[in-house]
Amino acid sequence: MKLIPKLYGSLAVVAIAAIVLYACSKNESASMAVPPGQQHVSLYLTDGPGFFDKVLIDIRSVKVLVDTCSKSNGNDDDDKDEHGNGHHDGDDDHDKADSCVIWQTLAITPGVYDLLSLRNGADTLLANGLIPKGKIKKIQLTLGPNNSLVKDSVTYPLKLFPGMQSTITIKVKGGDWDEYATDRFRLWLDFDATRSVIKVRDGVFYLRPVILFFTVKATGSLEGRVLPREAFPVISVFNATDTAYALPWGNGEFRVRGLKAGSYSVFINASNGYKDTTITNVAIQQGKETDLPTITLHK
Repeated sequence: MKLIPKLYGSLAVVAIAAIVLYACSKNESASMAVPPGQQHVSLYLTDGPGFFDKVLIDIRSVKVLVDTCSKSNGNDDDDKDEHGNGHHDGDDDHDKADSCVIWQTLAITPGVYDLLSLRNGADTLLANGLIPKGKIKKIQLTLGPNNSLVKDSVTYPLKLFPGMQSTITIKVKGGDWDEYATDRFRLWLDFDATRSVIKVRDGVFYLRPVILFFTVKATGSLEGRVLPREAFPVISVFNATDTAYALPWGNGEFRVRGLKAGSYSVFINASNGYKDTTITNVAIQQGKETDLPTITLHK
């Protein structure tokens, strides 16, 4: 995984950051037990790709809302609302006494993150930390003013959509998290660049964040390679209920994560005179990665 708190920097700085992150990730998985009465949470940032050179998002802080009167962050009856869908229509912050429901700030490296560097299965540890034990109800990201995008090598400011606040609140429930070790939970935030950037006219763009979430444990992934590079392929992975996209790297490799188990079609939209291709009946299994054979496009 690769953390990009600053857009610019030498390759040496990037390499050092990668080494530090690897060490932190390794230490996290091998660290001592979580202290009694607490839990450790990790939030990873990844991206649904967009048709830009870069999408630069200024993230300043990350908080989680914890209901400490519910001592478990697992999936139980408290996750159900009257509709049985696990999400509440209203504000549930005041369901219990104020002393039970508290906001906790996680550790984060604030700065500008290039979302498009996090596509094809890449991610970064956005925030983590020890918090009181309890059910995590919400995640809140606070954005700074330094948001922008680069298209055709030209940089454009990316202001929040009129009427939007700089804080983004995401509702979650206990069963949404992956408890990968005792009292250790993690979740991946998928910042959908394509749906989050709104073009109002030439050279004018607004940001209306669309953030989904998933766990590796509860979903599957798909990877493959499309050649040649000159076809500039766009990958769509879809079925009757879900659609995901991928833009391959220069070597043609792509990866799509966070797919629910099921049968999918893979559509390769090609350019430069190359023919489109569709692959059907691709099986995605929970907690597993499906590998496609190399796909070679022809004119």
